[in-house]
Amino acid sequence: MNTILDIRNLHASINGKEILKGINLTIGEGEIHAVMGPNGAGKSTLSAVLTGHPAYTVTEGEVIFRGKNLLEMPAEVRAREGLFLSFQYPVEIPGVSMTNFMRAAVNAKREHEGQPALSATEFLKLMRAKRALVELDTKLQNRSVNEGFSGGEKKRNEIFQMAMLEPTLAILDETDSGLDIDALRIVAEGVNKLHTPQNAAIVITHYQRLLDYIVPDFVHILADGQIIRTGDKSLALMLEEKGYAELVKR
Repeated sequence: MNTILDIRNLHASINGKEILKGINLTIGEGEIHAVMGPNGAGKSTLSAVLTGHPAYTVTEGEVIFRGKNLLEMPAEVRAREGLFLSFQYPVEIPGVSMTNFMRAAVNAKREHEGQPALSATEFLKLMRAKRALVELDTKLQNRSVNEGFSGGEKKRNEIFQMAMLEPTLAILDETDSGLDIDALRIVAEGVNKLHTPQNAAIVITHYQRLLDYIVPDFVHILADGQIIRTGDKSLALMLEEKGYAELVKR
């Protein structure tokens, strides 16, 4: 099994305040890792640092992604290399249609990989196939990105984008936030259909319920900027039963 991501002693801060205080995490091909923890533990900071958010400063450590130094890459290069982030609160992009947005993104990734751009016909065929995976309404593809979408539609749209881009590592930052049970099921089924022995995922969540649908190989509890406990899915069930306060005791 090949390693996709190797995080070694990662420290990061924002506005001079240290948030990540020595993260160590290795993710191999075919693995799903769940990261859980209380508010303020550093879960979303971890996703932001990995994807290159400019507000965060890495002060120590290294991150190797597919054999390359991730921290030396600009955010857009990280995306083209195969890193994908599903946002907790997807943003709206008025005036940019979903179709044009996705065609530009897909062809930028293909160019980075040395592949020819898809023709309009090829792209629309791909779009139809991937849209069916997440049961995304056809009318949404002609609207501006996320504009006027419901919370569930925005999350499904994010998984659709993931399907189109076929990332090596997908980071799902509280994708279950604000979803009803039907939308949660559809989003989770889309994630599961996209999972292969060659890719991997990090699922960041507060709640065990998402892990009923997306079953992780490993569960990590993050507290005060460090991973303090790692286990299998049973750790999430224990967390649901006992709460964070009990499990984060040193």
